[in-house]
Amino acid sequence: MSKSTRRQLSASLYLNYLVHGLGLIILAQNMQALSQHWQTPIATVSYVVSGVGIGRLLAYFIFGSLSDRYGRKVFVNIGMLSYLIFFVGMAFVKNIQVAYALAMLAGIANSALDSGTYTTFIEMGGKQGSANILLKAFISVGEFVLPLLVVSLEAKQLWYGWSFMLPAAILIVNFWFLNRQAFPAKNQADAQTAETAAGLSKLRRWLATIGLAGYGYTSMALMILYTQWISLFVTTEMGYHQVVAHLLLSLYSIGSITGVLVIFLLLRLGLAEKHLLIPMNVISLVALLVVSETHWAWLSMLASFIFGFAAAGGVLQVGVNLLLKLYPRIKGRMTGLYFTCGSVASFTIPLITGWLSKQSIGAAMRFDLVIGFAGLALVLLTVWALGPSRSLAHERRQINQIDQQIVKLLNQRFETVTVIGELKQASQLPVLDAKRETIVLDRVASQSRKAAHTPYLQAIYQAIMANSRDYQTQRNTQAAAQPTPKSTKEELSND
Repeated sequence: MSKSTRRQLSASLYLNYLVHGLGLIILAQNMQALSQHWQTPIATVSYVVSGVGIGRLLAYFIFGSLSDRYGRKVFVNIGMLSYLIFFVGMAFVKNIQVAYALAMLAGIANSALDSGTYTTFIEMGGKQGSANILLKAFISVGEFVLPLLVVSLEAKQLWYGWSFMLPAAILIVNFWFLNRQAFPAKNQADAQTAETAAGLSKLRRWLATIGLAGYGYTSMALMILYTQWISLFVTTEMGYHQVVAHLLLSLYSIGSITGVLVIFLLLRLGLAEKHLLIPMNVISLVALLVVSETHWAWLSMLASFIFGFAAAGGVLQVGVNLLLKLYPRIKGRMTGLYFTCGSVASFTIPLITGWLSKQSIGAAMRFDLVIGFAGLALVLLTVWALGPSRSLAHERRQINQIDQQIVKLLNQRFETVTVIGELKQASQLPVLDAKRETIVLDRVASQSRKAAHTPYLQAIYQAIMANSRDYQTQRNTQAAAQPTPKSTKEELSND
């Protein structure tokens, strides 16, 4: 795919996830309005919201597998159309059963979009795995914008349904835009990915798969539990003011967006995904421990920001990227597996923490530490199973990075050679200084870390110095060939 084609397709896929961010919280943000519209208690609206999780759980694995067979574009379109029906239908529906079905359709839409989008970015090639990280940023933008829209509609006493109509309108425009774009061929993989996947033993691949699938559960569970219980925990257990409790969540969100941008940049610079998992999980675990045990509000706020950065800043997407690279021919199925585990977390964590909260809110909140330790263990298993990155493509990438540094240093060396040449010419010294070259070669030998490398390093330096002499000679010749300015000639004749 050309660069312009990738950019256009990426823009359309990202726009879908802005809408998805709106869809994730639109029912919760409109609970009061929906309760009045349906003439039911708010608890009933909460029951309808649970349909989203059921829809995800039912559809993820099926859609993922089917996208490997029928292509990614089909399922991106299914996701968009499903969301469109959800938004328009939910704005007008009055029947609770139909509303629940629409909520399930929103979960199905989420599953279809993920099955088609994550795989598409990987199949674009290059460093497009980093593009998956930015999906989280667009979701966060949607989650940030919607509450402001809902509050604005309420303040102006306008119809709550406009908050549903906005994403519906975006989807209609984007549907036309997206279907003008070409998608990359499904199930393709670049040479490096295919080589890395083929180089793992069956046992190591299975262990990495188990580790990553489990991480799909723990990474989602970690975020769900924190956002569900942190406000209640710090007010009841720590005695913080409500303002501080809400500020902790805001700082968590800011940390999340910051983490997305940092991880995106690190991946674009060539850092391997697996090198991010361990430090990010260690940082999130330490931050969570601080939040759970400190009684200093300022420290809790700092830790909440760091926890959002490390736990919700794109590591979920880093995990799915690794899993897709392990199975380049069935990326859709693996996407479905990974996010099915996350959907199980969405279903089970509220049940577990609800039971724990009967003992104390602290017990519910500190269960997140157990999940954090489990997530770190799964990440350690995954990194060990994947082993050191020793593929030909990886080693060549290392060579390219080293060569980039060498070229910069050689540029600096030739700039210094230029100055030395000018000084020699001014002092009428010869270009060749055999004694100096012998000293340089001796220094290379003394600084070489391995004796076997020494003669080859000296040969390289002999070539560098020979080229430096040629460069100095050429510059001297060019300088001598330049005509002397008239004014200078007159000054010389006067002397």
